Amino acid sequence: MRVAGAWLDHPGTQALCRMLENAGYRALFVGGCVRNALIGVAVADVDIATDALPKTVSMLAEKAGFRVVPTGIDHGTVTVITEGVAHEVTTFRRDVETDGRHAVVAFSDRVEEDAARRDFTMNALYADRTGAVVDPLGGLPDLLARRLRFVGDAEARIAEDYLRILRFFRFFAHYGDPAGGIDAEGLAACAANSAGIETLSRERIGAEMRKLLAAADPAPAVASMAATGILAVVLPGAEARALAPLVHLEGTLAPRWLRRLAVLGGQDVGNRLRLSRREMADLGRIRDEIGGTRSPAALGFVVGETLATETVLARAAVMEQPLPDGWEAEVARGAAAEFPLRAADLLDRVQGPALGAALEAARQRWLASNLTLTRAQLLG
Repeated sequence: MRVAGAWLDHPGTQALCRMLENAGYRALFVGGCVRNALIGVAVADVDIATDALPKTVSMLAEKAGFRVVPTGIDHGTVTVITEGVAHEVTTFRRDVETDGRHAVVAFSDRVEEDAARRDFTMNALYADRTGAVVDPLGGLPDLLARRLRFVGDAEARIAEDYLRILRFFRFFAHYGDPAGGIDAEGLAACAANSAGIETLSRERIGAEMRKLLAAADPAPAVASMAATGILAVVLPGAEARALAPLVHLEGTLAPRWLRRLAVLGGQDVGNRLRLSRREMADLGRIRDEIGGTRSPAALGFVVGETLATETVLARAAVMEQPLPDGWEAEVARGAAAEFPLRAADLLDRVQGPALGAALEAARQRWLASNLTLTRAQLLG
């Protein structure tokens, strides 16, 4: 089997591969670019594995006139930029020692050893410069069946890096087949080692949860997390019940992880996922309004079109209700509306601190009227 695509045929990419091969080394595409190309998903990053040592890669690339950035040279990775394309070139590696968060690695000259240290069989696929697939561990059938499995012993792979528990659910959400079910051995290993999640940095956990919730349909994966108690470790108090209805209600709207997070709930979410101040503010507004009664138009006026959209969808999912008729147009109407009164309109009636209170009372009446009361009616 072969992979193909503009990313493979790019002149700079081909030149980099030929550079390594002409010097007597292997140049194999690996990981996401091979996996995605095989299943027809867009390729974003081009990673290359080689038996050349990092210093050798750097020396050859500089001699060829390519730009070299030592992004992770201690771990065997250098970034080589050719004709505007950045490639992470990493020397074949094997694990020497792991503690669940970090690994001590040794360089290798065997692709089989490099494949054996990877997380999932679908990520242990390689391809040469012509696109011919190299499959050291027999992962190709798993990928084509959308079957997510750990490489070798699942518990051993998790013990090397506990983040692989969250990656298991994230990759299932993006690349697995929900109809085929989640791998039972992998799921059991994740559940048995879930306490290891507490040893991870909140930044790493937050990054994985963002990617998971951004999948087209993360509901089956998150439901499995909830059933095994892993969701409670990541987000105490979170519930997966409303996520599937939300995904259904979203229809053709683009997935947004913050919207999905809002319906999960949970305690101390900002700290546990290391949300930014803006993300926390937006999440708080959505969650505050889910249980409220503002109309879609009123929401559009109060929180803006984007957050109003999130709130209407989240509220319907949590409350198990259909979306209001014409809600999108109503949200847009509210976002474009202007409150018809100004402070000057009330100066002949109230002044001082009472002026602000009177203006706010009129604003609340206007919102409660679904933004229909006119200036004359508000003053009447």
